[in-house]
Amino acid sequence: MMIYGLSTCALCKKAQKALEAEGRTVTFRDVRADPLSEAELAELIAEFGDRLVDRTTNDYRGLNDWLKNSEAEAQIEAQPKVMTRPVIRDQGRLYLGWDEAVQSALLPG
Repeated sequence: MMIYGLSTCALCKKAQKALEAEGRTVTFRDVRADPLSEAELAELIAEFGDRLVDRTTNDYRGLNDWLKNSEAEAQIEAQPKVMTRPVIRDQGRLYLGWDEAVQSALLPG
């Protein structure tokens, strides 16, 4: 299982801790330190579309108008912190965020 996020993201840490507590082996990838490749980003955009960009963050509001009007790929490449987190890859499936639906899909019980 792979979690894509930021090492400073509290929600990413919460997801990782919960998954590891259930005995899951989790690899964490900080997308700021190890950016997504074009192919990886294209796969995530194909799965989640514009939901992959968190437009509620200060980082998004700090983007210039040209980037705000650009495609999600350009926004995430320019500022990885605007990516909605966490993105979780498990057995070929992708999950976005750490809401009840994602938790019930990945945690037993």
